[in-house]
Amino acid sequence: MSTAVIVKSCTTTACSFNDGGCTALAITVGGTGAKASCTTFVALDARGGLPSANGQVGACKRLECVHNTDLLCTAAEVSIAGEDAECLTYEVR
Repeated sequence: MSTAVIVKSCTTTACSFNDGGCTALAITVGGTGAKASCTTFVALDARGGLPSANGQVGACKRLECVHNTDLLCTAAEVSIAGEDAECLTYEVR
């Protein structure tokens, strides 16, 4: 069984799950093209999620990432940033 991968940092302040860090129970990394992104990103005029910033990676749809094994992230931790919620840990094999 794999260990949970934490969202070390998220600076995407427009995301409703960002309240001093990621408050989503689990994020999904996906996106298209040369950059991967957090597809859990949602821009609403509300904050939601857990009461503290303890987000984790639930799934990864980027099969070409070196950290993807069986659709799960194997990185020690991930960082999310930018207006498009880019996964900075993403790395092509």
